Amino acid sequence: MALNYIFVFFFVIAFIIALVKFIFLGDTLTFKLVVEGMLDMAEVAVMDIALPLAGVMTFFLGILNVGEKAGAINVLARVIGPFFHKLFPEVPRDHPANGEMIMNFAANMIGLDNAATPFGLKAMQSLQTLNPDPDTASNAQIMFLVLHTSGLQIIPLSIIAQRAILGAESPSDVFIPCVVGTYVTTVVSMLITATWQRLNIFNRTIMFGLGGLTAFIAIGLFFLARLPKEQIETVSIVFGNSVLLLIVAGFLLGGLYKKVNVFDSFIEGAKSGFSTSVVIIPYLVGMLVAIAAFRACGAMDYMIDGLKYLFSFASFNTEFTDALPVALMKPLSGSGARALMIDAMKEFGPDSFIGRMVCIFQGSADTTLYIVALYFGSVGIKNTRYAIVAGLIADFVGVLAGIWLGYLFFH
Repeated sequence: MALNYIFVFFFVIAFIIALVKFIFLGDTLTFKLVVEGMLDMAEVAVMDIALPLAGVMTFFLGILNVGEKAGAINVLARVIGPFFHKLFPEVPRDHPANGEMIMNFAANMIGLDNAATPFGLKAMQSLQTLNPDPDTASNAQIMFLVLHTSGLQIIPLSIIAQRAILGAESPSDVFIPCVVGTYVTTVVSMLITATWQRLNIFNRTIMFGLGGLTAFIAIGLFFLARLPKEQIETVSIVFGNSVLLLIVAGFLLGGLYKKVNVFDSFIEGAKSGFSTSVVIIPYLVGMLVAIAAFRACGAMDYMIDGLKYLFSFASFNTEFTDALPVALMKPLSGSGARALMIDAMKEFGPDSFIGRMVCIFQGSADTTLYIVALYFGSVGIKNTRYAIVAGLIADFVGVLAGIWLGYLFFH
């Protein structure tokens, strides 16, 4: 029900602000800006997001179907089963959803956003088959979604690339704070959701799994930190794309080995990918248009100005407030937060404190409301329960961690 209230709230606020501007300030343009923003975003949601996603979904769900029939997903499920069974007790240890979720998390970690989404949507569909109430999000679906919205990523490639484009002296100097920030958000997401679900995560299996993940990230950071900055992007590109190509080739070769009709299986899975893309269009349009109305009326700017005013009374350093627009926009819109990040780096300089802070905020979390609408919409979930609240709390902790990391590394 949270999406219901958020959806209505954005439009009502946009109308009230536009009306107040018109009555008291004689502003005749705000209504026009809001409507144009809504129409433009409706087009973007379909033409720039849903349709390109349809192609990616069609291909990767076709490949994933081959992998399932070849038994690769079941192998992943058995390997990760003991750890996931503690976090997702509703999911059987050998259920395909375990393998699909780990593929989604792995694709996110190495920066393969386009591949991560199809794997994630497929995982959500598999979890839906275990859901006793199809209209209401299950505990397993909420845990998966909240962990996904934490946006765990080892190499923030797009941020580093954008800093290089804008002429940063050392484009990769933010990658350690970004990784630490998103790792903190991920762990907090897990703790919040596990507490809500009354799960005991302080057991040997989960602690060993978290320890292994922490060690993996630490080793990766240690290795990358010793490389010249020019090589970091090369390593990330080669590593990420080679892993993706290995998955595709491995699934196809595994299908041949298991005597699966590979092409027919691919077509079967690809059909479900296209149908899923069509199903999610109304959810994407609805949420993104609502966010566009909220932004176009000036509500986001007023919120930021209000926070800056409140922080001005604080006794601590409030220089970070100029980076807050990115932090506040990120849960709503990834493209909007990226645009604000670029604007801030252009205004303050990519090597300024604010220029680095916006990058940390951009890399420390994911687009919670967008992901909720996309993933739950793909399976027809209407009651999201506490998923949005848990995700936004984790985002808030990520912002606090980002502020701390910004001052620690760059102030």
